[in-house]
Amino acid sequence: MNFAEYSIKNKVISWLFVLLLLIGGTVSFFKLGQLEFPEFTIKQALVVTAYPGASPEQVEEEVTLPIEDALQQLEGIKHITSVNSAGLSQIEIEMAEHFGPDELPQVWDEVRRKVNDLMDSLPPGAMKPKVIDDFGDVYGILLNLTGDGYSDREMQNYADILRRELVLVDGVKKVTIAGKVKDQVVVEISQKKLNALGLNQDYLYSLIQAQNVVSNAGSVRVGDNRIRIHPTGEFDDVAQMQRLLISPPNSHKLIYLGDIAKIYKDTEEQPSNIYHSNGNKALSIGISFSSGVNVVDVGEAVNNRMKALNGELPIGMALNTIYDQSKMVNETVSGFLINLAESIGIVIVVLLIFMGLRSGLLMGLVLLLTILGTFIMMNILNIELQIISLGALIIALGMLVDNAIVVTEGILIGTKLGKSRFETAKNVITQTQWPLLGATIIAIMAFAPIGLTETATGEFCRSLFQVLLISLFISWITAMTLTPFFCHLMFKDGEVNIEENQDPYKGILFTVFRQILNLAMRFRWTTLFLVIIALISALIGFGQVKQVFFPASNTPIFFIDVWMPEGTDIKATEKQISLIESDILEQQAKENIGLVNLSAVVGQGAQRFNLSYMPEKGYRAYGQIIIEMTDLTTLNTFMRKLEQELSVSFPQAEYRFKYMENGPAPAAKLEARFFGDDPIVLRQLAAQATEILNSEPTAVSVRHNWRNQVTLIRPQIALAQARESGISKQDLDDALLVNFSGKQIGMYRENSHLLPIIARAPANERLDADSISKIQVWSSSYHEFVPITQVVSSFETEWENPLIMRRDRKRVITVLADPVNGQGETSDSVLNRVKADIEAIPLPAGYEFEWGGEREISKEAEAGVFSSIPLGFLAMFIITVVLFNSVKQTLVIWFTVPLAMIGVATGLLLFNAPFSFMAMLGILSLTGMLIKNGIVLVDQINVELGEGKPPLQAVIDSTISRVRPVLMAAITTMLGMLPLINDAFFGSMAITIIFGLGFASVLTLIVLPVTYTLMFGIPTHFEQRKEGLIK
Repeated sequence: MNFAEYSIKNKVISWLFVLLLLIGGTVSFFKLGQLEFPEFTIKQALVVTAYPGASPEQVEEEVTLPIEDALQQLEGIKHITSVNSAGLSQIEIEMAEHFGPDELPQVWDEVRRKVNDLMDSLPPGAMKPKVIDDFGDVYGILLNLTGDGYSDREMQNYADILRRELVLVDGVKKVTIAGKVKDQVVVEISQKKLNALGLNQDYLYSLIQAQNVVSNAGSVRVGDNRIRIHPTGEFDDVAQMQRLLISPPNSHKLIYLGDIAKIYKDTEEQPSNIYHSNGNKALSIGISFSSGVNVVDVGEAVNNRMKALNGELPIGMALNTIYDQSKMVNETVSGFLINLAESIGIVIVVLLIFMGLRSGLLMGLVLLLTILGTFIMMNILNIELQIISLGALIIALGMLVDNAIVVTEGILIGTKLGKSRFETAKNVITQTQWPLLGATIIAIMAFAPIGLTETATGEFCRSLFQVLLISLFISWITAMTLTPFFCHLMFKDGEVNIEENQDPYKGILFTVFRQILNLAMRFRWTTLFLVIIALISALIGFGQVKQVFFPASNTPIFFIDVWMPEGTDIKATEKQISLIESDILEQQAKENIGLVNLSAVVGQGAQRFNLSYMPEKGYRAYGQIIIEMTDLTTLNTFMRKLEQELSVSFPQAEYRFKYMENGPAPAAKLEARFFGDDPIVLRQLAAQATEILNSEPTAVSVRHNWRNQVTLIRPQIALAQARESGISKQDLDDALLVNFSGKQIGMYRENSHLLPIIARAPANERLDADSISKIQVWSSSYHEFVPITQVVSSFETEWENPLIMRRDRKRVITVLADPVNGQGETSDSVLNRVKADIEAIPLPAGYEFEWGGEREISKEAEAGVFSSIPLGFLAMFIITVVLFNSVKQTLVIWFTVPLAMIGVATGLLLFNAPFSFMAMLGILSLTGMLIKNGIVLVDQINVELGEGKPPLQAVIDSTISRVRPVLMAAITTMLGMLPLINDAFFGSMAITIIFGLGFASVLTLIVLPVTYTLMFGIPTHFEQRKEGLIK
């Protein structure tokens, strides 16, 4: 008993199976998690170590090198990169691709142990390294809190209230507040007053620190009770600090701190980052979701809680949504579901037109049940609805009806020949079940390289393989069971009564095709020659196709990276950003340019609100403007305009304009890396590469990551005089620190907040660089102040490298550039123009060069996929051999696979579309589709030969009998891809499949029978007549 016989005889079980798919699939669909992108493991962590006062070289040699050496001992390190700046080491660890989300927490714990074990060997003055392993957290909802007229503390207090409320929402993992500017207590001590009183600054600092310390005074027993003792004296208010008695011991004068110092609360002078929202100062509130949740449902719950909290929002404060992944996901999923519905509709309409009402409805129902069955398995395997899995469903649509078309076509023809439905169904299933299973497995295995690769791109696209595997296998099950069951219900026995020897393929389609096939058979070698010429031409033309890795996103958001000259104060960078913001807001007010949101962050990148967004590390000279527009049209228009205006209106900065990406986003599309030891040589090499890129008009935003050199003031200590005056280098450093930046001398407690107490000179002394020569240094030996000029012979100005970059334990300077926007250029097209010149730059001995950027990421992804392709293709080839027990027939089938490139190259060139990673996946899918078509055709030839037909007649009749199934499968797949043809992410893949399958399907129906007759030495009618075999 085969599948058809069982399903037809056991109607109750068949209907139960239908109801299970229908109800279970519907329920599962509504239970599926929804995301914008697949869940993806960020395999990076940061180790940040402060080393106040150290130069970039000292940071590199004394802090970064030891930590790098320790980290290198870890198993599975992919890359270690570091940024060394004055007083700060930032080391990024990237783990190998095979580490999953369950393994990484253990890896980061091992990193902490390695770093903690190293603490004793770090230099004195180096702070404890911080391991930041939530560097990759994605904040699905990003809010900006502004407050006109509110202090930083008041805004932070309300942001903390919001955080405490929102973190309680079910499905919320974490709420983080960024952009906090810390309060501090400032003690401004005039150098002149200290000199006049002869007070030691260290003595003052110790008094302040000791007075406000929390210490244990013990307790006393009184009777049966024990009473705690807690003396007064702590500062309850900043004003109390002014009344701190600072008279020296044995002094008869009462001197208070307020007599010689101005004491007040202020914000820190050098915040690490600053946020703006629509030109106003803001705090950034990031909300991340738990794993596996339905982002739309959690986002709705968060927004409902926000609405409830809005009633408590203080007047003057405002919350602005910068990014809401739940709404983006809802729009994306809704859009894809519409595309999916359109594709299903197109497939059913095509089937109705070409195969009749009953056949079309039957296969439409089978297609729907197959998709619902896929939803059931997706729910069981926790595969969410997101851009990749939904795209996989659309890719699979045409393939899902392939098996049903073959079965329905066979049953339809059998009934037309007067056979009973039951016997026809049994015979068709018996004939096709194993060839179709083999063909389905081969179609699945064509995508195996995506499922097997351990690269980041493979992980990103893995759900594509999983969904295709599930859906295609279910399509075979439904084709073997439900399709004959429905055919038995909907068709009639011998519906059209015709003679057995009458040709059932008499339509115009079959007549025209028969003539074309006979012509190709007559001129077999000419046919093959023309096809090979077309294939070679297509491969040559493919060389002209633009190459990209992942296309930009459809989200109407773009970014402007603003780089001020290195050494710029963060407040000056903020001022520059504010000027640009004001200009943009003014244009919106005057012209309504389509601006929706304008956000900015200074000092580093924003909180990661999108999987593909890579925040920039901490640089005081860096700022980023995030601009949301109404749609992509207004975005492109304004972006082009702004690109031209900014460099003219604000030429003091460097700018990089970039779209939101769909895939991995490197620091720049083009990266040229030079490795070596000498900073001077590295800068010379970078200068040569920069000059080459600047001379290329299609390359913009050219720069290198060591940035410009900065000036350094180097007081030259006169060692003999300093020794004689009893002044050490530490004394000199402290005097300079207090006079200019300020020195932390204690902590002030204000409720739950701990505020640093900063001692510094008044503004008129602190902000005047010339006052450096007027500084007085306290001599602990002589208990008096000594003029700095007495211990410093001169003040020299030198140049230093503000940043020293390292990669894999070697110094590296990277030249960065991007293709010009709006002109159809890609990183690959620009690279091809400059590659030879940059690679021709002579390298000194011991220096190395490599390409990074998009080229490196795409090569890694392709290498991961291609490493699995040979094994996958070998398995596919073996399965084909096993199916037919013939190498010759297998070779005939596989010969048709490259023909898809004729259509692929034609389509991409015609639409001027780039060949992306997704297009490469399209080619893999074409491989499975074409082999499946070939298997079905060759299997039919074997059936015809088994019935005793002459070889040539068997080949021709089999080919004609497979015209409709092959063309129907191709047309349904091609038209099903039409809704995606203008999609930014799937567009190139849709073009690849539509044109590749269209060309290859037609050519397969001609080339395969021609190749078959040549491979097996079957003479054509013309050759037989020539030899007198046919009268």
